Amino acid sequence: MGGSEPVGGSEPVGGVRRSGLRNPDKAVRGLGAGTMSLEALVLLLAIQPIRVVGGDLSGAAIGAIVALAVACVVLAGIMCRPWAWHAGTVIQGLLLLSGLLHWSLFALGVMFALVWAYALHVRRVILG
Repeated sequence: MGGSEPVGGSEPVGGVRRSGLRNPDKAVRGLGAGTMSLEALVLLLAIQPIRVVGGDLSGAAIGAIVALAVACVVLAGIMCRPWAWHAGTVIQGLLLLSGLLHWSLFALGVMFALVWAYALHVRRVILG
């Protein structure tokens, strides 16, 4: 049992392991799915506080929130697709654009864009 043997029978890439994880692809998919799920939950739970504190939340803004939350849930379920990460980036842009409907949606968009940027950074570090 030498320290240079790959764990779980996985072959090292170019003689060097990419990370210490047994299945880095699965770990990164879990990160993306968790981020999207959390975003969907926060978006749906934010409707009432935005209405109470921010006032005047239009029907279009509520529709945009629900549509983005549904898109996040669907995307969380298909993070195994290579294009899903690009679609997640598009969702962040759409949330930022929904700030035109209400200022608080822009604030949420900024926060989740930063979280998504960090998830992309972690993905790049782990997968190379």
